[in-house]
Amino acid sequence: MRNIFKYISGDRAIWAVALLLAIFSFLPVYSASSNLAYLYGEGNTLPYLLKHFAHLILGFAILYGVHKIPYHYFRGLSIIALPLAFILLLITMAEGTTIDGANASRWIRLPFVGVTFQTSTLAAVVLMTYVARYLSRIKDKVVTFKETLVPLWLPVFAILALILPANFSTTAIIFAMVVLLVFVGGYPLRYLGIILGVGLVCLTLFILTAKAFPGMFPNRVDTWMSRIENFTDKEDTEGDYQIENAKIAIASGGITGLGPGKSVQKNVLPQSSSDFIYAIIVEEFGMIGGLFLMFLYLLLLFRLVVVAHKSNSMFGKLLVIGVGLPIVFQALINMAVAVELFPVTGQTLPLVSSGGTSIWMTCLALGMVLSVSAKREILKKEEEEQNPLDILSQTI
Repeated sequence: MRNIFKYISGDRAIWAVALLLAIFSFLPVYSASSNLAYLYGEGNTLPYLLKHFAHLILGFAILYGVHKIPYHYFRGLSIIALPLAFILLLITMAEGTTIDGANASRWIRLPFVGVTFQTSTLAAVVLMTYVARYLSRIKDKVVTFKETLVPLWLPVFAILALILPANFSTTAIIFAMVVLLVFVGGYPLRYLGIILGVGLVCLTLFILTAKAFPGMFPNRVDTWMSRIENFTDKEDTEGDYQIENAKIAIASGGITGLGPGKSVQKNVLPQSSSDFIYAIIVEEFGMIGGLFLMFLYLLLLFRLVVVAHKSNSMFGKLLVIGVGLPIVFQALINMAVAVELFPVTGQTLPLVSSGGTSIWMTCLALGMVLSVSAKREILKKEEEEQNPLDILSQTI
C-alpha cells in the first residue's frame, strides 16, 4: 500500500471516493445494460461492461496524468483551450451526431478512432478554469462592469449560446456554476444582478425564436416544456414514462433491495445505464445502497471544501470550486430526477453511469482538484524539512 502512495499525491479521501464510485459502478452498469443488449439484438451485456471498464481505465489515466501537472499551469492552458472548445462546439452544431435516441446533436465522432465525444462537457471544465483564472487576476482590484464584459462575460455567453440549442440542462448548470464562482470570487453583486437579468432575457429570446422558427431548433423547446409540464402535473401518470418507471424501481427496492442483477425495471426503463441508473441502484441495493452512494458524493463535497480552504492561492481555491462543485451538483440533480424532485434533465451520475465523455471529464476535473491539494502537500513537506526544530527532535 505504501508503494502505491509513492506514485499518487493529493487528497487521499478524494482518491478513495473516486475509486469506490468506479468500483461500485460495475454492478449496476452490467445489470442495467441488459435492455441495450436486447434492444440492439445482441443479448450479451459483457461488451457493455468491457466498454465501461475501458472508459474507466482511460479516465483514471487522465486523472493520474493531470494530477501530476502543477495546477498553476492550468491558467495558461485555459486560454489555449477556450478557443478550441469554441471550435469543437461549432463543429458539433454543424455536424454533430445523436446517440441512444437523443433528439439533439451533442456528440462528435473523433476521426480514426471512431469514438464519440460530447463537447459540452469539455467546454464546461475549460470555461470554469478560465473564469477562475480571470477572477484570481482581478482579486483586490476595483473593476467596472464594462471592464469585465469582454474578458469575462463574452466567453461565458458565447460558450453557453453554442450549448443551449442542444442541451438546456447542461447550459443551466454551467451558468449556475459560473454565477456561484464569480460570487465566491468577490465579483460585485450589483454587476451579478445585471448578468442574471441578461441571462434571463437571452433565454427568453431563444425560446421565442425557436417558437417562431421551428425549423431552426426542431423539438428542443417543446421537449423542455413537456418535461416541465410532466413534472408539475402530478395527475398525469402517463405523461412521463421515464419517471414513472424510475419510481416503480425505487419503490420495489425497499430497504435492502432485490439484489445485484435482479432489477426488473431495467428492462423497460429508458437510459437505465446512464441517466436513470440511480433508480436501478436503489432497486437492486435498496435505500441502503442509495444512501451510501449519496454519502460518497457528500464526502467528496466536504473534501472539496477542505482542499479549497487550504489552498494558498486564490486561483487554487476558485479552481477547486469551479471544476469540483459541478460534479457533486450533477450527481445530486441525477438523484433528484430519479425520485421526482426535479424535472428530467439527461444528466448522468458521475463515475457511475456508463458513457465515456462523462467519465473522462469527471476524471479531468478531479485530477485538477488533486493537483491543487498536491501542491499544498509539497509546501507542507518543504516547511517541515526547513524547520530546524523538527530536525533536532528527530536526531534526539
